[in-house]
Amino acid sequence: MRLSPALLEATIIALRTVLPLNYPADAMMRRYFQDNPKLGAYDRAWIAETVFGVLRHRWFLESLMELPTPRALVLAYLIKFQGLNLRELENLAYEKEIKWLSEIKAVKQTAASVEIQAEFPGWLVEKLRAFMSDDAIIGLGTSLQQPAPLDLRVNTFLAKREQVLETLKQDGISAQPTPYSPCGIRLADKPAINRHPLFLSGHIEVQDEGSQLLGYLLAPKRGEMVVDFCAGAGGKSLLLGALMHSKGRLYAFDVSEKRLNNLKPRFKRSGLSNVHAQRIDSENDIRVKRLAGKIDRVLVDSPCSGLGTLRRNPDLKWRQSPQSIEELKTKQAAILAAAAGLVKPGGRLVYATCSFLPEENQQVIQDFLHTHPQFSLSNCAELLAQQKIPLDTGEFLQLFPKQHQTDGFFAAALARNDAIQNTD
Repeated sequence: MRLSPALLEATIIALRTVLPLNYPADAMMRRYFQDNPKLGAYDRAWIAETVFGVLRHRWFLESLMELPTPRALVLAYLIKFQGLNLRELENLAYEKEIKWLSEIKAVKQTAASVEIQAEFPGWLVEKLRAFMSDDAIIGLGTSLQQPAPLDLRVNTFLAKREQVLETLKQDGISAQPTPYSPCGIRLADKPAINRHPLFLSGHIEVQDEGSQLLGYLLAPKRGEMVVDFCAGAGGKSLLLGALMHSKGRLYAFDVSEKRLNNLKPRFKRSGLSNVHAQRIDSENDIRVKRLAGKIDRVLVDSPCSGLGTLRRNPDLKWRQSPQSIEELKTKQAAILAAAAGLVKPGGRLVYATCSFLPEENQQVIQDFLHTHPQFSLSNCAELLAQQKIPLDTGEFLQLFPKQHQTDGFFAAALARNDAIQNTD
């Protein structure tokens, strides 16, 4: 399909809507499509892919131009990254634009600075240089410039992975098992899976494989008391509920009523009866304190910079700052300490982020262990091996897109060892 003037103009307007980056890009794109209901499915997909592509390569694209207007950014992206030739743009661009585009076509990203090659702002490169070489920073940045694959999680309470794979194959959807998660499926393309009968019946959910592994690291058992402390829209809660075979009690806590409301239809589809979603005012809510020392396993998927999800949310690196990281570190420490109060002796606490910054990860854990001697670090590789998952990133779970084809997740597993009574 040839690019039409109308589709090009719609894409430019969409980028102009998103680019102030005062709000998440995906939310702004949803609003744009709601405001333009006449756009077809192909047009929406093309516009979204182009806008997010510009955001992934914005630093480099802006280096090519004196005035980075939305129009110039879109045209440069189409030439540099979408493989359009100048002939295809002859009737869509002005003569002076064609001349400029022909000049930049040969410019290579590899000749640029570390910041531009990695597509990271300067403050982030400075942080990364504390523990990574420039080549490693560029490698990380380049991997995060690639679109993420579409991963699914099979709801093992309702179906087996082999059954789902066979159904997808019969429906002409190319899919394969994920290499690590026992319930994960990776699709070759990005079909409208939310309209598929498997999705509508709760047999599958969309969930990155890295996120799925957090559930296996927590490893809840039937009949246990479990808390998902920062449940969000509940993807990990539903995984934990399935791992528990819908036995026991699983609390899904979050401060956002809207996010928990988004869990309700997913919960209904899942067939689970052990998930109890509750809104809390803060980590110090009375609902939390009532459960002090009573919980077998607690998952803290902590609020974080989200830098490990840049494949999906490329605008995050432009909306974060050194100041926001400092604020997050304070919040992370407070949430972890509050969640730890729920864990009973002999219980397990998993702290996770979708960030690769040590100050949000290892440093938070080290500070916590210093002030909570009743907890000790468990080896994540050993815990995953117990689940027959062959993944060894050391004592901590640290996932990267290039090595593991997942989002950039971090996790630490902590065991509460104090006051375990011997009843013999």
